[in-house]
Amino acid sequence: MSAASVPGRENSASGTFSKRLKNLTSSYMFRVIIQGLITIWAVTTFTFVLVRLLPGNPVDIRIDQLQNQGYTYEEAVRQAAGLYSFDPDEPIFSQYLRYISNLARGDLGVSITSAGTPVAAQIMRFLPWTLISVGSALVISFSLGILIGVMMAYWRGGVLDNVVTALASILSGIPDYVIAIVIILVGGVQLKLFNVGEMRGGVDPGIQGFTLEYVASVIKHAILPVTTYVLATVGTWILSMKSSTISTLGEDYIHVAKARGLPERRILIAYVGRNAMLPLVTRLAISIGFVLGGSVIVETFFEYPGLGLQLSRAVASRDYTTMQGIFLVISIAVIASNILSDLLIGWLDPRVSLEDK
Repeated sequence: MSAASVPGRENSASGTFSKRLKNLTSSYMFRVIIQGLITIWAVTTFTFVLVRLLPGNPVDIRIDQLQNQGYTYEEAVRQAAGLYSFDPDEPIFSQYLRYISNLARGDLGVSITSAGTPVAAQIMRFLPWTLISVGSALVISFSLGILIGVMMAYWRGGVLDNVVTALASILSGIPDYVIAIVIILVGGVQLKLFNVGEMRGGVDPGIQGFTLEYVASVIKHAILPVTTYVLATVGTWILSMKSSTISTLGEDYIHVAKARGLPERRILIAYVGRNAMLPLVTRLAISIGFVLGGSVIVETFFEYPGLGLQLSRAVASRDYTTMQGIFLVISIAVIASNILSDLLIGWLDPRVSLEDK
């Protein structure tokens, strides 16, 4: 009897492999977690310094606002000092030590301009809206890009392929805020397809409770931001998937599958689509991390109540703690998405080993 057929030896070999794989995975995860924590600390420190290099501080900004409302400088100074618990003359190193100490305990601090409001509570209030709009747009644009990209590559060379490729190239080069401006000016002002003023916010006033009316209102208010994000990103997904599919079509196993007489649909889905999509899966996971930070301008244009709008308001009022909290969440999301992309590509493609990471 050969060694390979001995049950005890098979179990032993299987157990050894499983143990080795587990050790590799544990070692990799430990390493990336340490690297991630170091990166988060570096980004947090850089952000802490950067926001304080902005011209003005929360007190100065508030003084200017009060003066514009007719207050004298002395009156504005007294009122601003009473509103904010921020001391602009405190040494920056002392502020940094206190911030890091609080952060180590999971405390993101309290908003400077919204007295008594924890930054964590603000983030939890606005984060779902960003996830709804940008997250939905990412799923839609990725799905459309995969489907259209495969079709354009598989039946390339025709008129439809040339038109779609040209359109995708144009869309991929237009920033999302330009698309937002065009939607507002053309769709809202010129063609009057919708009333931009009525679509501000996340839901119509007065609607409460999770009802069909509430869901319909949420969808209505998210249509413009979602459309903007889809148009700004779908072109890139189409071009990337088309390029990856064309490269995959030249592989030997595709020619073998065709020679075996397999149905075109099976080749397209099981062989071409799955393998061509592998490089895009990594980009998709990374894009998830940037979902939280890529909405500042668009949400400001549409006054959509997400993290982007809140960050824009925090920058305008120099709310240091709120800015730091939002930047921290974005950093964690980007780092986590990079780790997720490595794990996904290793799971989807057996040729990639964690040992190589």
